Amino acid sequence: MHQQHDTGSRSESHGEGIWVSSWTAFAAIMMIFGGAMAIFQGIAAIVKTDVFVVTRNYAYTFDMTGWGWIHLVLGVLVVLAGVALFRGAMWARITGIVLAGLSMVANFLWLPYYPVWAIVLIAVDAFVIWALCIGARDARDVRDVRTP
Repeated sequence: MHQQHDTGSRSESHGEGIWVSSWTAFAAIMMIFGGAMAIFQGIAAIVKTDVFVVTRNYAYTFDMTGWGWIHLVLGVLVVLAGVALFRGAMWARITGIVLAGLSMVANFLWLPYYPVWAIVLIAVDAFVIWALCIGARDARDVRDVRTP
C-alpha cells in the first residue's frame, strides 16, 4: 500500500509554493518571453535610435532613449515576476497582473515606433493577464478540494 507522509508544511498542502496550475506555468513562460522581448526592445532603442521610424504628427511623442530605458527596466521586472510565478506565490500572480497591465500601456504608447512588435507584446500581455486570472480560480478550486 502507498503511505502518505505529512511533511508538516502547511503551504505545500494548500498548493502554495508549488505549481498550482498549468495556466500559471503558461503565464510564467509568456511573461519570461514577453519580458525578454521588452528587454531587446529597450536595448535597441537605447543603443541605436535610428532603427525605429517615428510617425509624424502623432498624438504623443517621447524621447527614444527614455523609452528604451522604460522598456528595459519593465522587461527585467516582467522576467523576474515570471520566474517567481513558477513557485505559485500569490504575490507573484498579483505582481504579474500589474506588470502585464503596465506593459500593455507602455506598448500601446510604443505603437508609432514599432507597431508589429508592440501589437505582439500587447497580445502576449493580454494572454498573461487572462492566464493569471484563470489560474487563480483554478488554484482556489484545487485548494477547496484538498481542504479536509
